[in-house]
Amino acid sequence: VDGAGRPPAEPLMYNDKVDDDAILAVIAREAPAASAARGPTSGLAKALSFQRLPGVAAVLHQADWIAGQFSGRFDISDENNALKTGYDVEARRWPDWIAATGMRMGLLPGVVKPGDVTGKLTANAADLFGLARDVAVVAGTTDGCASFLATGAAAVGDGVTALGSSLTIKILSDRPISAPQFGIYSHRLGDAYLAGGASNSGGKVLAQHFSLARIIELSAVIDPMTQTGLDYYPLPAVGERFPIADPDLPPRLTPRPADDADYLKAMFEGIAAIEALGYRRLAELGAPRLTSVRSVGGGAANPTWTAIRQRKLGVGFLPALSDEAAAGTARLALMGAIAAGLL
Repeated sequence: VDGAGRPPAEPLMYNDKVDDDAILAVIAREAPAASAARGPTSGLAKALSFQRLPGVAAVLHQADWIAGQFSGRFDISDENNALKTGYDVEARRWPDWIAATGMRMGLLPGVVKPGDVTGKLTANAADLFGLARDVAVVAGTTDGCASFLATGAAAVGDGVTALGSSLTIKILSDRPISAPQFGIYSHRLGDAYLAGGASNSGGKVLAQHFSLARIIELSAVIDPMTQTGLDYYPLPAVGERFPIADPDLPPRLTPRPADDADYLKAMFEGIAAIEALGYRRLAELGAPRLTSVRSVGGGAANPTWTAIRQRKLGVGFLPALSDEAAAGTARLALMGAIAAGLL
């Protein structure tokens, strides 16, 4: 953005890639092996690209810019959004190696903890939204962290499984976990860290074989307390990220039983086994032992699948307070306001 917070070019989304080989090469050379700033979609790659534009006064993440529309500040970010731009969440500073990439360090925002109060509403923002002018603006977080906070998970060992088109697991840890080969890095939340991984398995592979109505129908006749004895690894296509890092891993969905209910049950069991392996993998990498699970996503509403997962994981399943990331953001704002003595 320029000095007034106006973007001089089209923004890049989180999954947009930078295709400049020189930028990617210098990051690969200077960034630590475990850094989340490596790769063509990293915030640092985008920042190095943007700093070439004329009139650039600061490089921001989307959440920073949106907050600036309310506070008028375009010089501040949070630890979670800044992670993939290379911010060191343990030392709580921009590390020296970033300058070696050619990044103009003065363009990077100051970084505070998620939920920290960063200012008040501007008069224009207050008038536009009909809000009081003393409303506080706080630093934000990423959608994944906000979704975790929304569930009510707050203690070390609490896990959250998202059962959408893919399978994503997160656990609150007392130490950072980094395993680039599995796509694992850790966001800092207060004095704890949120670590997790994403499998290619999940609802997408189920949808390749059954409609939602058929899944509901078949689930009603499945006994979740017995085992089919089939050892499936359900994938929608060749390749897996986590808990097995193998781009050539084939789906394993045979032999197929004659009964559709048994086939669906075996897939439920297979995905539950991947979930259990995922939490074990995180523990092997230094995360705490899983103590509880909260579930979000469409698959969380299936009681048969839930019962199979409980049997595989062997820990308590707790209800999620909400599965809306916005609820987590509101919770973060509340915690920040309390910490600042505003409430």
